[in-house]
Amino acid sequence: MAENEYVVIRAEEDGVHVIGLTRGDDTKFHHSEKLDQGEVMIAQFTENTSAMKIRGKAEIQTAHGIMHSGSKK
Repeated sequence: MAENEYVVIRAEEDGVHVIGLTRGDDTKFHHSEKLDQGEVMIAQFTENTSAMKIRGKAEIQTAHGIMHSGSKK
């Protein structure tokens, strides 16, 4: 993913966690945000952030499409 691409995360429940992971030899957690239902976070991959982990029910929009995280009940 190019560094100038954005990811939009919309929480579909309270308590969705968005965790940024570092780039490099050792992948580590470096940032965490908690979103409540309806909150939106716009994130970007950078020279320091190589991956994001999303825990909870959320809609994720990227240049490659829309996907959903969390359980479907």
